[in-house]
Amino acid sequence: VQLQASGGGMVQVGDSLRLSCASSAINNYDVAWFRQSPGKEREFVASTSFNGGATYLIDDVKGRFSVSRDAAKNAVYLQMTRLKPMDTGVYYCAARTPGSLGTYEFWGQGTLVTVSS
Repeated sequence: VQLQASGGGMVQVGDSLRLSCASSAINNYDVAWFRQSPGKEREFVASTSFNGGATYLIDDVKGRFSVSRDAAKNAVYLQMTRLKPMDTGVYYCAARTPGSLGTYEFWGQGTLVTVSS
């Protein structure tokens, strides 16, 4: 499964960005977004089940980010609003087999988000 993450960029505090994760097989997998901020370990940010029925966001982004998927476009999105400098980092999308409850098997290449004050 090849995942293509895109949509990153350099924005100001309070701006919005939408990240996309595309793959021809993505509709068959649970998908998550992770980020790695400068000097920190990669962290989980959000996830959506293969059918979009279950989503999860970490507390730091609740109320600002949302995760969704468009089956017709074979894509999963991370909509980010009211961005903060702490949101700066490389964002990765990852996929895993539904119900596996295991580690994410497939990873995209990452897209850089820079939030400046």
